[in-house]
Amino acid sequence: MPTEKALKTESPNYLDPMNNKNQVDVLIASPLDNPIQLIRPQRKIQGMSAILLPFLADNSVDWDSFQKHLHRTLAAGLVPAVNMDTGYVNLIDEPIRTEVLKRTQQQTQGQEFVAGAFVADQPSSPFNLDQYRREITAIEGAGGVPIVFQSYGLTAGSDDLIVGRYQQLAESCNRFLAFELGSMFAPFGKIYSLQVFADLLQIRQIEGAKHSSLQRLTEWERLRLRDQLRPDFKVLTGNDLAIDMVMYGSDYLLGLSTCCPDLFSLRDHWWSTGDPRFYQLNDWLQYLGHFLFRPPVAAYKHGAAMFLKKRGWIATDLTHPAGLTRPDSDREILGLILDSLNEFLQP
Repeated sequence: MPTEKALKTESPNYLDPMNNKNQVDVLIASPLDNPIQLIRPQRKIQGMSAILLPFLADNSVDWDSFQKHLHRTLAAGLVPAVNMDTGYVNLIDEPIRTEVLKRTQQQTQGQEFVAGAFVADQPSSPFNLDQYRREITAIEGAGGVPIVFQSYGLTAGSDDLIVGRYQQLAESCNRFLAFELGSMFAPFGKIYSLQVFADLLQIRQIEGAKHSSLQRLTEWERLRLRDQLRPDFKVLTGNDLAIDMVMYGSDYLLGLSTCCPDLFSLRDHWWSTGDPRFYQLNDWLQYLGHFLFRPPVAAYKHGAAMFLKKRGWIATDLTHPAGLTRPDSDREILGLILDSLNEFLQP
């Protein structure tokens, strides 16, 4: 078996550095003194929302509710993201992932959507480039933008090897999104070094990266690098505990927004127009986020189902049969949060 090779600058898909290496090294090594300098008032926010996959009492997928929620998300002006963690991508089997992709293609009718390119493996598994290529091809064939989920094989080894694997993926498609997933969401997730992030900025096919460390400083560091090295690159916050990262230049791809795409859209509009109501609405949405994403974090999907059921948007508040659950008492608290959020929708 040939030794895996770190491609990096040997590939034609690797951009010429837009700043010299010394400047990149200084940016990585120097502390971030004042995050306030990153705040970008009245910027237009790109919102992407991971779609919850709802279930029925017989543990089958509630396809009707799924499709309605897909339409609801599009109507709010957010880009739907399917086969994500919120869609139980690591728990559902390949036929269900394929059906999700098929129905999303039918319902979006040419509108943009994102879909997870997921490869299941084990801690000792090698990088499965062929399976990633098959996943990417299927997503592109359905008209979606692939977001490459991490796997044990993708994130193992040195920084150079990791970047080389992304370069190999770049040879398989014209555009895709990367993903840093904290291990609190899934055991195969990994937050990369800042050097890896800087190198990913140089791969032209990677248009952005979802960042789910749940750490502000880690994301602020990425925003500073992005602003200096490749301003068009999207840093998509996945920090459901700090959704105001959009104030600092992040866009978002959140699981929390599946609960209320209408209210996230309203919040984003208020930021872009300088409306001070942004702050109070953001506070209530963040209150919901802190409640849903408390430990164990992965149980947020059951909480989201409870919230969507309270809104009358899905038939049951059941989670995937292998998913973590929340206590029944959550329903009352979620109902109170919903009452407060509904006030923002009053004319």
